[in-house]
Amino acid sequence: MDNEQVGLYTLDEALESLGFGKFQAFVLAYAGLGWFAEAMEIMILSFIGQAVKSEWGLSSSQESLLSTIVFAGMVIGAYGWGTISDTYGRRTGFLTISIVTSGAGFLSTFSPNYLSLVILRGFVGFGLGGTSVFLSWFLEFVPASSRGMWMIVFSTFWTFGSIFEATLVWIVMAKLNWRWVLALSSVPSFVLLFMYGVAPESPRYLCMKGRTGDALRILEKIASVNRTKLPAGVLISSRSTDKAEESTPGESGCFPTIQSSGCLLGDSLYVYVAELPGLFLSALLVDRVGRKQTMSIMFGLAFIFLLPLLTRQSAVLTTCLLFGARMNAMATFTVASIYAPELYPTSVRTTGAGVASAVGRIGGMVCPLVSVALVNACHQTEAIAIYLAVIVVSLVCIQLFPYDTKGRELSDTAS
Repeated sequence: MDNEQVGLYTLDEALESLGFGKFQAFVLAYAGLGWFAEAMEIMILSFIGQAVKSEWGLSSSQESLLSTIVFAGMVIGAYGWGTISDTYGRRTGFLTISIVTSGAGFLSTFSPNYLSLVILRGFVGFGLGGTSVFLSWFLEFVPASSRGMWMIVFSTFWTFGSIFEATLVWIVMAKLNWRWVLALSSVPSFVLLFMYGVAPESPRYLCMKGRTGDALRILEKIASVNRTKLPAGVLISSRSTDKAEESTPGESGCFPTIQSSGCLLGDSLYVYVAELPGLFLSALLVDRVGRKQTMSIMFGLAFIFLLPLLTRQSAVLTTCLLFGARMNAMATFTVASIYAPELYPTSVRTTGAGVASAVGRIGGMVCPLVSVALVNACHQTEAIAIYLAVIVVSLVCIQLFPYDTKGRELSDTAS
């Protein structure tokens, strides 16, 4: 006898009935601010690194370490914050992440020397390692039928954070100094901390923990705010089914990683603007052709745009090619950010997505030490060749993923 006959409904059926309304718009704004803050904190030192280098007489390797330490902190933090959020709740994760990121970010403003700045930026990176929790939390409020599109909208917060940071640096550095940039860049993390009290717990997490009563109260609030109705019947944690999952992420032979876009292809404002059309393209494709094919198409186009840069090109053509490459690389990163947490069950979603993100941050750690050094040494061909090789390996990995998650309900426990 199915759920409708006995008056039962699952969380996914409830979310479909409630639709995407004002309540989810608030969740989107709060979670998006988390990604906005991450983009600002990650990009900041690529903009002010030269000023810090000049003031303290740093070497190029010391300057690169200021960015690398952030990614190293993210690698360490990603697993820890994911475990905390999967064990104690998404809201507990928000609180601790916001405290660490805002505190370390603001204190780095007063760094008296290079070593203290490196240590504090490492703690900032440790806090930023938990931003995948915001993505997973938002994902758990969105109906499956429109999940792809709204996750793309969510990803625009990263792009706008990057653009805002570039604009902030341009305005502040002209009149003040890099310390003011660090202080102002920590403001979004403080806003997250102050708004923590009104952020709801994930009803999917509550159902997974057997707290269906608490989950129902949140669903009823969503219904009230959205002016919609829950399905008739009783909420159950999950639908019992005889159909096993096609595969678990660990069985695919290729761990799903989220590639870091933070180091790719230039720091000029117009290059960051290139992310916007990339997000638009991915939004058009992700719920039509699926996650895997969208990533393949976008990454393939990024490869094509980068290929001519193996040889010297004019400044105008180089700018256009970098624009196209970043556009498609950002689109791929965005879809991967959707796909990874969809693969994992609720019981380990933030941990799994966090570890996948951490693996991708290795690229962010290596990039300042390898690719930037090659470009500075006038070895552009070698630098571009590294990017092309990574893209080829990634395209092969995408094809090895066992199934697409387009339109699939999120699972709550590992099968």
